[in-house]
Amino acid sequence: MENQNKIYIIIPTYNEKNNIGTIIDEIFNLHIDNLNILVVDDNSPDGTGQLVDDLKSKYSNLHILHRQGKMGLGTAYVAGFKHALKAGADLIFEMDADFSHKPEYIPQFLEKIKSCDLVLGSRYTRGGKIINWNLMRRLISRFGNIYAQVILFLPIKDLTGGFKCYKRQVLESIDINELSSVGYNFQIETTYRAYQKGFKIKELPITFTERQIGTSKFEFKIIIESFLKVLFLRFKK
Repeated sequence: MENQNKIYIIIPTYNEKNNIGTIIDEIFNLHIDNLNILVVDDNSPDGTGQLVDDLKSKYSNLHILHRQGKMGLGTAYVAGFKHALKAGADLIFEMDADFSHKPEYIPQFLEKIKSCDLVLGSRYTRGGKIINWNLMRRLISRFGNIYAQVILFLPIKDLTGGFKCYKRQVLESIDINELSSVGYNFQIETTYRAYQKGFKIKELPITFTERQIGTSKFEFKIIIESFLKVLFLRFKK
């Protein structure tokens, strides 16, 4: 697929050895020009980082940031954003390593980003769906999105998803050094800041499938953080 923009796909990892090699292969097999993958690994005990290092001999556009330990999703993405911007990326993706975000959607993101500034992979817009979540997880996610929409006055159906594509000017404008969220609320905060700056945001319907291999990173404390951080964003001067 011919593309003039320099693309960076940022994939944060912690114990994803059983997924990371396959998803890297699938992304590069899309044959998209100027596409780079940046893995941000938090010193995974299972050897994820070493596996990515080994794959660098196969793929010249594969990069990795080794961090000292598990420091949170938000800080992993900020580190990845800084690396990608410094490398001259025009388009920067967020994407999970566990195949809940399917590589096959990447060309659709690249088409949609031509007419906006930020594309969100959306489970809740028309055509989107979720596979393999129990009722409680669905209710928590739905409530979290509706709560954020109402408190922040955002006309966006899926604020908590982590499959996103930014134009570089969005990340340059929202001051990534000031992002305060560590966990999954990071997704709400980045979209909210982009909306406040007047950037055009579109949602792309996706099918989200719960991971088949490995352990979910979802924890109850994520819910608490999101509840409090949304209020903080709304009333921050």
